[in-house]
Amino acid sequence: MGYIKEPEGIDFVVDSTPLTKEDRKKISEVIAFYKATGRKILLAKPVKRHTKTTKSKKVIA
Repeated sequence: MGYIKEPEGIDFVVDSTPLTKEDRKKISEVIAFYKATGRKILLAKPVKRHTKTTKSKKVIA
């Protein structure tokens, strides 16, 4: 992996979200299945989690 230079005026923030017990269990099941069979499990699309975002507000002078 290479070095990523931040463009001027842009800040990259890496914010990892902790896994739930359910997520950890599902990941373990997928890995175990792959190791046993060599095939991938087709999974449903994940539900989008709500993340904290900020919207820019225009200042009217």
